[in-house]
Amino acid sequence: MLKIALPVVSLAAFAATPALALEVTKTATVAASPDKVWNTIGGFCGIGDWHPVVEKCALSKTGGKEERTLSLKGGGTIVEQEQSRDDKKMDYTYTILSGPLPVEDYKSTIMVEKDGSGSKVTWTGNFKAKGAPDDKAKEAIAGVYEAGLKGIADKAK
Repeated sequence: MLKIALPVVSLAAFAATPALALEVTKTATVAASPDKVWNTIGGFCGIGDWHPVVEKCALSKTGGKEERTLSLKGGGTIVEQEQSRDDKKMDYTYTILSGPLPVEDYKSTIMVEKDGSGSKVTWTGNFKAKGAPDDKAKEAIAGVYEAGLKGIADKAK
C-alpha cells in the first residue's frame, strides 16, 4: 500500500506547484543613436506611434502610476501600467493589467543601449501562460516584440 501511495503523493505535490515563469527576449540593432531611438520610443503612450498593431493609445493615471489603454487594429484592448522609467538609462518596465494576450503575471522591460555606431533595443518579458500552452504564449509575445522592434527601427531611421 505504501509503495502505491508515494507516487500518488509525489504527483499531487507536482500538480500543486505553481507554473514557472516564462521569458521572451527579442533584440534589434538600429542604425541610429541611442538618443534618437529613445526619443522614437517616446513616453509611455509613444507605442501608438511605432507599434503596427496599436491603433490608438490613451494615457491615464491610477494611484500615481501611468496607465495606457491600447486599442488594437482589428479589435481588442490592452491596459498596461508603467512600473518604472529611467530616461537616463533609457528603459522602462510595465505590467499588463488586462487584455486578450494568453498571459498573466506579465512584466516587461524595453531598453536602449549603444551598439557600435548605432543602438541595440532589447525587449524582455516574464509571464505565465493563461488559456494557452506555454509555447503558444511565448510565440504570441515574441510576435508582439518582433513587430514592435521593427516599427522602432523603421521609424528611427
